[in-house]
Amino acid sequence: MTAINALLAAIHQTLSSDPAVTALVGTDGIRDRLLPRPQLPCILFGTTETRDYSTGSEPGEEHFVTLEIWSDGEGRREAHELAGAVKAALHDAALAVEGASLVSLMMIGSRTRREPKTKLTLAELRFRAVTE
Repeated sequence: MTAINALLAAIHQTLSSDPAVTALVGTDGIRDRLLPRPQLPCILFGTTETRDYSTGSEPGEEHFVTLEIWSDGEGRREAHELAGAVKAALHDAALAVEGASLVSLMMIGSRTRREPKTKLTLAELRFRAVTE
């Protein structure tokens, strides 16, 4: 059984209780999808990927999670500030993942772009987690 849903729940809990993150997005600014009329900035759970990472003696999984930061602020500053707060809250954090042990959680990359249709700024943060 995969630990991805428990990992996502732990990430949501950590971000929604982090003062620096909630100061920027509020208490309900972390969502699973972009609403038709979103209150921005917000953090969305983007793509996830899970792979078997078992050893000869231990079961394990490797998870890749993308968090999307959407902003309507002028330029990229707001998105970058929120990305910094998210990284500070999650990178190398010891999250309690129900039903699994989190071995590591690391931010492995990011990219920022302006969406042509909406003119919103999108910052994508990619994390790698290993669970046992």
